[in-house]
Amino acid sequence: MTTCKISFTGHNGNTLHARLDRPDGPVRAAALFAHCFTCSKDIPAARRIAGRLAAQGIAVLRFDFTGLGHSEGEFANTNFTSNVEDLRLAAEYLQNNVGVPQLLIGHSLGGAAVIKAAPRIDGVRAVVTIGAPADPDHVSKHFAEQLAAIREQGEAEVDLAGRSFTIRRQFLEDITQAKLDDALKHMDAALLVLHSPHDTTVGIRNAAEIFQGAMHPKSFITLDDADHLITRAEDAEYAADVIGAWATRYLQLAAETPPSGAPEGVTRVSEASAGGFRQDINVSGKHILTADEPTGLGGTDRGPSPYQLVAAGLGACTSMTIRMYARRKNIPLEHVYTDVTHNKAHRTDCEHCGETGARIDVFHRRIHLAGDLSGEDRQRLLEIADKCPVHRTLESETIIETVLVGDRD
Repeated sequence: MTTCKISFTGHNGNTLHARLDRPDGPVRAAALFAHCFTCSKDIPAARRIAGRLAAQGIAVLRFDFTGLGHSEGEFANTNFTSNVEDLRLAAEYLQNNVGVPQLLIGHSLGGAAVIKAAPRIDGVRAVVTIGAPADPDHVSKHFAEQLAAIREQGEAEVDLAGRSFTIRRQFLEDITQAKLDDALKHMDAALLVLHSPHDTTVGIRNAAEIFQGAMHPKSFITLDDADHLITRAEDAEYAADVIGAWATRYLQLAAETPPSGAPEGVTRVSEASAGGFRQDINVSGKHILTADEPTGLGGTDRGPSPYQLVAAGLGACTSMTIRMYARRKNIPLEHVYTDVTHNKAHRTDCEHCGETGARIDVFHRRIHLAGDLSGEDRQRLLEIADKCPVHRTLESETIIETVLVGDRD
């Protein structure tokens, strides 16, 4: 993933600053992320979710609303309606520079904003809310003690998460009038509601109201014991994985054209974080996998190790080859599975390896066959297993051609 800083003009002419997280390969779809009330585009949850989606080929634009983060303007002059307009303008920027934003993701009040904005943005096919209130007026509970002063004096300073913000009467009037019912009924997009039953900032009841008010298709996923800001890395990554898996059912993802000489396309491996070993694997833009190392080796154990992936390729090819042969020869094979283990062996285990001082790799393969099979059937299937293409590749002399690609290539 590469992240670039961009800017565009907001609802009142101020410059809004954003980050565009692009996949390492081709952009297959575009998404827009709206942050929570008084937060910013750079909160950990937003970064992690954008990163996981980028690994799937989805470019994500996350920006600071007017008067927040790095964006220009005065927060006191903004309201829910202006946030919705900023979202529409962000979508316009995406459409003109990257692609139609098919996916809208909103966190907390940003979730309410993407619901409200969705009917006004052409091309939206999927909407995701994370810990969103069913009514924008819900945010007034965060400064309930100052409501009387705001109404009487026109404005008041309120403390939100340890920071001081000016809230004006026009903000209260706007969120009181802003309702989501009509937008939910006319959204014309699939909806995914993510919410934690332990969210003490926006109660789970809000998720139920949003879900009930929306038309099908719609889905609800609990975030279990996650907090409102999704501060734990594992919760944010889980949410991102769920969003990515769910969204692919509704998005129109651009196909990747295989390069010349590579009929199966490109297997692209990108590190998820420079601080660990986790790798995002994108296979021809169709399949998303994860590789990692065990925790004892400094990884997070969120995916198989590289050697386990090689073993998986051997096992899968073995079972597929046996099945194809049994089908062609009408052998009554009911089920096949293959166990593969791997270890490195010292050169003394290799008759000719001593000349080069090389080590050898040993893959132990145990094939399990079920069915009314004769001894001859089993022997034929065992013999054919050694002819699987991956087996032959591993036993052959393999050439790996490596080219270092520069930033400009």
